[in-house]
Amino acid sequence: MSYIDELGTAAKKAASDMTTVGTKQKNAALEAIAESLAANKSDIIKENKRDIENAKVNGMSDAMIDRLTLTEARIDGMSEGVRQVMALKDPINEIIGGEELPNGLKVEKIRVPLGVIGIIFESRPNVTVDAASLCLKSGNVCILRGGSDAIYSNKCLVGIMRDALKRTGLPEDAVQLVADTSRAVAGDLMKADKYIDVLIPRGGGGLIRSVRQNATIPVIQTGEGNCHVYVDRFADIDMAVNITDNAKTQRPSVCNAIETVLVHKDVAEQFYTALNAKWGGKVKIYGDEICAKYMNVDRPATEEDYATEFNDYIISAKTVSGIDEAIEHINRYGTKHSECIVTINLDNAEKFRRCVDAAAVYVNASTRFTDGFEFGLGAEIGISTQKLHARGPMGLKELTTYKYLISGNGQIR
Repeated sequence: MSYIDELGTAAKKAASDMTTVGTKQKNAALEAIAESLAANKSDIIKENKRDIENAKVNGMSDAMIDRLTLTEARIDGMSEGVRQVMALKDPINEIIGGEELPNGLKVEKIRVPLGVIGIIFESRPNVTVDAASLCLKSGNVCILRGGSDAIYSNKCLVGIMRDALKRTGLPEDAVQLVADTSRAVAGDLMKADKYIDVLIPRGGGGLIRSVRQNATIPVIQTGEGNCHVYVDRFADIDMAVNITDNAKTQRPSVCNAIETVLVHKDVAEQFYTALNAKWGGKVKIYGDEICAKYMNVDRPATEEDYATEFNDYIISAKTVSGIDEAIEHINRYGTKHSECIVTINLDNAEKFRRCVDAAAVYVNASTRFTDGFEFGLGAEIGISTQKLHARGPMGLKELTTYKYLISGNGQIR
């Protein structure tokens, strides 16, 4: 039996056991996890430092190291996130439809867990806890495969959570970590359709493409965020500068940060000049000829730049003739994640909302709000950029499916 076969067999057994676990017991386990995270901060930070040291040796960028780093405050945030999930309404067994048929059959449609969820993700160890807590509350079992960059952090976090599950009477195999981070084992995980019901990749474009191309398991595509801000000719320039700055620099390594700013030609001089003063060289800019007149451009922007998720203090800039060109550019290069228009023109705002193909479309607000917490969903397992089953921040309900329960009194067909 292979390593993935062993994990999968244990996961299927745990999934069966989880079908009889009620809300009270799930919440007790989540509370134990939250308490254990807080009580074991020093151990978590110690293991996380090992990952950070290796990342520096391997030349990881500062922005990516920020994604990897766990501080006391971030661990407190993880613990609070678990409690927020605990406080959410349990979706399992919720009746979402039904009727009595003319033949007397009573049909109910109820929410049920997806089952065994495989999650493949990169660098960010907070995803380990977010994913596990959401899966537990929604009655699912998870097999987590983080990147090698965070292996020591993830081993520590999963060990803490499994211990909490065991202490509260839940199957500890409801949360498992793929400790072997080799590509071969990742490939085996993608093809483990005997055990895994759904596979969720969370990371950059390369990871998502690899999973999509190699998996034999249904995939919910998440994570890749080539997001834009379009500064309309009717934009409030101060607002546009602040939104662009926040959406790019507040945390550039995350998927809801923008990678391109599109600027109407009529406000190009005013906007570019103001943004250049705001950044003062903090962000590397790949821009067109008009942008280069007013900003400190590092080099001309290329087609490849427009298609790139930089995850860093880098942005591409393009001057456009109007809203139609902006929408065409976004729908061509965007990843259907989060897009923004800055405008006071209601017609343009409505056109942008209707015509831009993305999970989250903003008018006069930063794309950084595309987040489960910010949307009131609690922790999220990722941002789905596809259209089937789930789209946008994936909370508890997005981790369920449904089944029909039919009651009769001897009906035959």
